[in-house]
Amino acid sequence: MAAPAPLLRIAVVTLFPELIEAASRYGITGRALEMALWRLWCVNPREFATDNHRTVDDRPYGGGPGMVMLAGPLEQALDAAAARISADGGSAKPKVVYLTPQGERLAHERVLALKEDGDLVLLAGRYEGIDERLLERRVDLELSLGDYVLSGGEFPALVLIDALVRQLPGATNDPDSIREESFADGLLDCPHYTRPEVHGGAAVPPVLLSGNHALIRRWRLKQALGRTWLRRPDLLSGRRMSDEEARLLQEFKRESSLE
Repeated sequence: MAAPAPLLRIAVVTLFPELIEAASRYGITGRALEMALWRLWCVNPREFATDNHRTVDDRPYGGGPGMVMLAGPLEQALDAAAARISADGGSAKPKVVYLTPQGERLAHERVLALKEDGDLVLLAGRYEGIDERLLERRVDLELSLGDYVLSGGEFPALVLIDALVRQLPGATNDPDSIREESFADGLLDCPHYTRPEVHGGAAVPPVLLSGNHALIRRWRLKQALGRTWLRRPDLLSGRRMSDEEARLLQEFKRESSLE
């Protein structure tokens, strides 16, 4: 019997394939890789350099500091990455995602949408950036982790990989934990507690020890709404809250004003 097809295929174009491959062996991503829920390939653009020094960058036209990655080796690397996905039974034209501070801010909804695509090529840049002509020709989506600059796209690629893989059925031991995470329902997660019942003079909220699942669900929803209101009010601005959510948020605000 043939092995089932993976739920996700990812090829990463990177100057540091060892970094991507090593980091992907741990935790949920590593376990899911062993379970063949997803597959990973790394392609180094240096393999397609045309000189003895395997050069993949050059000085920018117009002058200025730093170096710019050459379009030629990167284009061939993208072709090789797509070919590996296609040879595995995937798309002949997988979506190409470039990790860059100039991209769209990565959010949970985008992660879910990319997971449904199933086949992705992640482009991890270095130096001052990539020749714009390559980006215009080959990149489908640019993503950013935030308003700051890293030395390259490898760590953002790993963050995206982790976010994607943990959404795959069977990747985690408890599927409910994925549904209840921050942003899964558009809210930040509620507080969590474990043993002992008292630590540093602070006790676990009594409702969590009550065994009353209805009250516990209500408390957790109220805390999630309240924490989102305090820390990320922007997430609530476009949310259509149910009557219960509106009541719980008002309760949280009243209780917070009394403390």
